[in-house]
Amino acid sequence: MFVLGNFIAAIATILDYILTIANWLIIIRALISWVNPDPYNVIVRSLYKVTDPILAPFRRFFPAYSIGIDISPILALLAIWFLKLFLVRTLLGIAIRMG
Repeated sequence: MFVLGNFIAAIATILDYILTIANWLIIIRALISWVNPDPYNVIVRSLYKVTDPILAPFRRFFPAYSIGIDISPILALLAIWFLKLFLVRTLLGIAIRMG
């Protein structure tokens, strides 16, 4: 049974790393948007390509044109924070109980 617990702990750790990376990418994208980046830059395009699928669901519910400001990064960061607090901790708790 401890093997399954270790597997769940590993999944929780990897998920935590992925969510942390997504968190930083969204913060970087928000900061870059303040300086009007070159849309043809490879780094900017890659950053947009990675973060657009994360921000798209929030933009669907709160479009920037209706309120004048894009709050999708804030909402995405809150969702990532919730997932880290709830899902990762829950998985680690399950893993500890199994081990």
